[in-house]
Amino acid sequence: MEPRLKEAPENLQELIDSQADFIVDNQLPSGAIPWHRGGITDPWDHVEGAVALDFCGRFKEATAAYMWSRDMQNSDGSWYYGYLDDKPQDSVKDTNFASYIATGMWFHYLATRDSGFLRQMWPTVERGIDFALSLQQPTGEIPWASSDKGEVWPGAIGTSSCCIWHSIRNGISISKTLGEDRPDWDRASERLLKAIKEHPELFDRMGENKRRYSMNWFYPILTGVIEGKEAKGRIEREWKDFIIEGWGCRVTADEDVTAVAETSELIIALCLIGEHERAKLLLDWTLQLRDDRGGFCRGIKLPEGEACPPERATWTSAALIMAVAALAKG
Repeated sequence: MEPRLKEAPENLQELIDSQADFIVDNQLPSGAIPWHRGGITDPWDHVEGAVALDFCGRFKEATAAYMWSRDMQNSDGSWYYGYLDDKPQDSVKDTNFASYIATGMWFHYLATRDSGFLRQMWPTVERGIDFALSLQQPTGEIPWASSDKGEVWPGAIGTSSCCIWHSIRNGISISKTLGEDRPDWDRASERLLKAIKEHPELFDRMGENKRRYSMNWFYPILTGVIEGKEAKGRIEREWKDFIIEGWGCRVTADEDVTAVAETSELIIALCLIGEHERAKLLLDWTLQLRDDRGGFCRGIKLPEGEACPPERATWTSAALIMAVAALAKG
């Protein structure tokens, strides 16, 4: 399969700015960052969009996004799974969504050094992590979600759990910066990490990964759960399963559909373990997929080379911004 060649932009700053413009153009007056104009806002991708804006120096817009998160948080520390024009569309409360605000706010602080806003957002961060940990099981894993009635989903998802662990660690960094004492978070993160590393049977028991999602492959590396030689070995073992030469990273191992977001997140993971040549190669492939409007569709179906689906999404732009930033950092 040959990639659909387009001339890659020589100026990566122009690329980053155009992707940030797309995110801002779709941001609602409330601060919410939906997938696209008229689309759903989910709290996780919303925060990812805010992180990308921070990477681009769009601090005003990022701050508005975090204030939306603060204003929309439920009293128990959760958020609903999706919102349309700021109105809840689903009563599911995702534990990964709840804890991810800590990751967003830690990156915002690192970018701005605004300790006042960090202090202002601390109750939101604290409630979000506490909600996720309120569902932690004695064996360490954290179920995917609960309903508005308190009914807990009977399984934990490996990818989400890695992200939750990373968010808890970022929450601990925030707590130390602010002089807040949360030793229980340290203990909870250790139990979760032990479960992820030593008891894989506790995760994806409901068949969540039966199609072998690529995120299950690289998210343990992206989130720092796996590092060093172990991480490099993991990449090497499954590279051919998930990579389509000239195009990027598959969404699942059983289908020839690549996604810009997954490829971008893999680029970040590769940078974290020093695999910069592979990361650069993936970015080169991705840049060739830029359309005539300067954007990127969510996925490409092969061998046809068709956009799948054709819509652009803010979270695709956000992931690409962070991938370029990761490579630039070296």
